[in-house]
Amino acid sequence: MDKRLRKALVVLFCFASIHVIVVSTGHRYLYTTLQNTIFKGRLGPDIDEYQIFPSRVVEADTFHDLPFHASFGTFKLTDAEQNSVDELQPVALLILKKDSILFERYWENYSSDSKSNSFSAAKSIVNIAIGVAIREGKIDGLDQKVGDFLPEFASGANAELSIKHLLMMSSGIDFDEDYLNPFAFPARANYGTDLKGLVKKYTVTETPAQRFEYRSGNTQLLAFIIEKATGMTLSEYFSKRVWSRIGSKNEALWSLDTENGSEKAFCCFNSNARDFSRIGLLYLHSGELNGVRIVDSSFVKASVSPQNIVENDGSECVRYGLHWWLHDFNGERIFYARGILGQYIIVIPSMDIVIVRLGHKRIKPEGTDAPGDLALYLNIANRMNSEL
Repeated sequence: MDKRLRKALVVLFCFASIHVIVVSTGHRYLYTTLQNTIFKGRLGPDIDEYQIFPSRVVEADTFHDLPFHASFGTFKLTDAEQNSVDELQPVALLILKKDSILFERYWENYSSDSKSNSFSAAKSIVNIAIGVAIREGKIDGLDQKVGDFLPEFASGANAELSIKHLLMMSSGIDFDEDYLNPFAFPARANYGTDLKGLVKKYTVTETPAQRFEYRSGNTQLLAFIIEKATGMTLSEYFSKRVWSRIGSKNEALWSLDTENGSEKAFCCFNSNARDFSRIGLLYLHSGELNGVRIVDSSFVKASVSPQNIVENDGSECVRYGLHWWLHDFNGERIFYARGILGQYIIVIPSMDIVIVRLGHKRIKPEGTDAPGDLALYLNIANRMNSEL
């Protein structure tokens, strides 16, 4: 046999063997992962990735336009701010003051109507859905057990798990959160096709409420609880109870694991800067917007407050509430939603300001610190506010 033919057959055999292993071990999603990351020159997802996934529409209804602030158009980024902002490849930067647009800019042909992925900022959106379900009596309260909705969490160590434990990221479930490991939960969840089957592979291995461990799987479980509690899909419930009532202009898209499947609740809510800003405005105003009460103020207050748990080093965790991030800025507490590529919905209550930033890059957080670019957007808004 010709040597070249032998080599070709060996290579073919190796690929066939790998394929058999991938399929038989339930790792078919690896092909999708590679196709949409490595083969496109990336190590992770992209802000327009929603276009390759099936999705469910989150309907808007009564539109309330965002007015322009009296000082709109008078502010520009300084040269230093411009350089820092541009280095992180933004597509949108929006600053609201007193519910009015103070500053707005778009890059790369994006506009006020362009959709872009929220990534993990969607976790804060799921928080709102839980708050609404509690307000409606579909969920008894934060301390209701997960096992009341999901039978696999009704016995053994799982039975101690509550909705609050999931929201405060202290479930004790052995979800992993490695964004570069193709075998870790984030890749399996984002590129796989069976979220309900995937979460059943994990269980409570540590006592809940002991320490803060940020895990995307917790949010996915909250989505399944909402489905069971309301009898609706997450998209349908959020549309009817929130998105259609806060003045959103455009429909949003929530990416699914498969056609007519489950929402990727831990990420993948796709909308635009102006409509994302309404999420910030809702919590800036303690759960009420445009004269409509959406979430109880007590739930909002709890969501943006520390939860009396500790970090891995034993220090008090003051950077997280209930699916909202917390941060001190100029001696004042702010709260924000954030995504892995620098998606932010930032609320500065003392200044009556909401900031939305969307784009391709961020400065990765170190340890328990906030992402390095958070200060950039806070300082821009602070400068503009001081010059009013």
